[in-house]
Amino acid sequence: MSDEVTPPAEPRFEDHMRGLEDIVARLERGDQSLEAALADFEAGMEMARRAGAILDRAETRVDMLLEERDGQLREVPFDEPRDA
Repeated sequence: MSDEVTPPAEPRFEDHMRGLEDIVARLERGDQSLEAALADFEAGMEMARRAGAILDRAETRVDMLLEERDGQLREVPFDEPRDA
């Protein structure tokens, strides 16, 4: 029996987006105290930062998958047609 504690999983991009949607809804209602609104704003900025980092890592993975047969990396915009 092991006493090791498994760290909690990093929230997914979708989790951050849901959290941001909840925060925006609370802020838009306008019924919070100033302190509660500031705390929500701060939490939302952190969620946005973490979601952005997840997107940056995903972009890096996509770029790696676009490696040409000769081993050269060719960055291709998402909307550019790809050769099959």
